[in-house]
Amino acid sequence: MPFQISIQPGGLHFSAADQTLLDAALAAGLSVPHGCRNGVCGACKGRVVHGEIDPGKPADHALPAAEREAGQVLLCCARARSDLVLEVPGAQAAESTAIRNFPARVQRLERLADDVMRVELQLPANESFRFRAGQYIDIVLADGARRSFSIANAPHVADMLELHVRKVEGGRFTAQVFSTLKARDILRCEGPFGDFWLRDSAKPAVMVATGTGFAPLKGIIEHAIHTGIQRQISLYWSARVPGDLYLDALVRNWEAHRSLPGFRYVPLVTGEAPGWPGRRGRVTDAVLADHADLSGVEVYACGLPAMVDTARTRFTGERKLPPDAFYADAFTFASTFTPKD
Repeated sequence: MPFQISIQPGGLHFSAADQTLLDAALAAGLSVPHGCRNGVCGACKGRVVHGEIDPGKPADHALPAAEREAGQVLLCCARARSDLVLEVPGAQAAESTAIRNFPARVQRLERLADDVMRVELQLPANESFRFRAGQYIDIVLADGARRSFSIANAPHVADMLELHVRKVEGGRFTAQVFSTLKARDILRCEGPFGDFWLRDSAKPAVMVATGTGFAPLKGIIEHAIHTGIQRQISLYWSARVPGDLYLDALVRNWEAHRSLPGFRYVPLVTGEAPGWPGRRGRVTDAVLADHADLSGVEVYACGLPAMVDTARTRFTGERKLPPDAFYADAFTFASTFTPKD
């Protein structure tokens, strides 16, 4: 028998059976802040006001022991064991970006780097798919397993989706992308998911990416260019070697042609790169070096969980960034629920 769940503030209600609280809320058409869906990023944090739950196994850095003792849970891990009252900041009734299951045809494959493939998916001609720039979709495999990928294009490109797929050693789906996947193949997709999009604000935005964490930020920036947003945006993008900054020329073109007034691009490399004229080192260190005070900005971070966790901790602790001004999408590669591989 399903349990009845209430969310505060807002008076929202949904039911949950043998599924995570996040899955149940999304299935009920609610909009709940979330990101990785693997218990790593901490975006779907809530507090149990009343009732019993199975907390699951969230990562320690995403939900420290002190927060667990205070009743905090990650909705992507927790399951109801009774009727519940939850406190979930940011939860609201769903908007027009309803989650849908749909087929998509592979339109084009383009290798952007040795281990990065651009996959362009043609959407069904008789159906509309609405999403916010920065969200992601799941590719649903034949046995029901899922692989999550950020949407790298902006919503105004209405007939296709662009994904940046990084090859993962032993990755079941990515091995297919780099070997047997071809144009006109059909993939089953579901989405959009995620709470990673540019908020309506006049504050400067500092965007931080590692590797293919650039993908959702590309969509966000192209959406900002298309809609004429007048806002200062800085993009810090790091990779091991210059070639892994796989769309570096595109971003430099945005900056050179002032496609977005106030846009600044800071590329970095972390490995050996003889002759590289730009900056080196960790992307979080670069942001800290450039900003003595982050209290008046918003930060959008996307990439490996270690980078996202470091950015959140150091920016809020050392540079006065308000915790609610930090937005993140952590890419995970675990073999649980929706690894991004």
